[in-house]
Amino acid sequence: MNLAYISHHDCEDHKMGAHHVEVPERLHAISDRMIASGMEMLVTHYDAPKATREQLLRAHDAEYVDMIFEAAPKATDVLTWVDGDTAMCSGTLGAALRSAGAATLGVDLVMSDKHHAAFCAVRPPGHHAERHAAMGFCFFNNVAVGALHAIDTYGLERVAIIDFDVHHGNGTEDIVAGDERILFCSSFQHPFYPGTGADCKAPNVINTPLPARTDGEAFRAAVERDWLPRLEAFAPQLVMISAGFDGHAEDDMAHFNLREPDYAWITKQLHELAVRHAEERVVSCLEGGYSLSALGRSVSTHIDELIGHG
Repeated sequence: MNLAYISHHDCEDHKMGAHHVEVPERLHAISDRMIASGMEMLVTHYDAPKATREQLLRAHDAEYVDMIFEAAPKATDVLTWVDGDTAMCSGTLGAALRSAGAATLGVDLVMSDKHHAAFCAVRPPGHHAERHAAMGFCFFNNVAVGALHAIDTYGLERVAIIDFDVHHGNGTEDIVAGDERILFCSSFQHPFYPGTGADCKAPNVINTPLPARTDGEAFRAAVERDWLPRLEAFAPQLVMISAGFDGHAEDDMAHFNLREPDYAWITKQLHELAVRHAEERVVSCLEGGYSLSALGRSVSTHIDELIGHG
């Protein structure tokens, strides 16, 4: 069974200005690498649907959802800033709805056994979006929307969300902290943007702050120490991934020194966890990654491990 690859051309219509690093070319870099590496032939493509209001309200307050809809500009030459680094253009709302909808479709596909795993090649990313606030290039929390969809629609009792973006998944933590149905693991450079994650006391949250210049050896050791025993004991029925690749040594958005073999390693650990406990069901959502070449290579490696070639 091959992997579901979920995206939509609307995700290319979200643009935050000429000098912003979160650009449509990120998706082009991934698709180009998929073709060049031969991975394109090993996936089935799906168009992401738009998330419904009901799906969004599982993760976000109604007032916040209304605010995002109302803030979306209609004119093509207008940018509306909802946070210091997060802007909306006329194409943003559609892209954000497709990004959240991709996560719910991914859940539907793996829960119906049409695919064992799904990768959501979407933007804007989601893991900084809190229950009532946009920030860090994020509007709706895609992975949280997907996880809560899995719980409410399919009656799952245990969903793991693993976030290996170089920035703390503060939005996901804000939404799921205290929810015993979800185990949330997040590794990140600290101290660094957004400055959170070092002091959460929720028993279902495992934060792993790591210093600048963390390399693959240190990253793997931290995952083996902090995450793997807890994940094994939790025995998730579904594994969801916030897949951020901005910790790559070539990415100047942060100061980690990870490379493709490190992303292959962590993906393999999570895939094997899913094989043992979740009938191999994995849904991965793209988060960060801004060096285009490194992003394309890393995502291709990630998908290869999800397929099970590693």
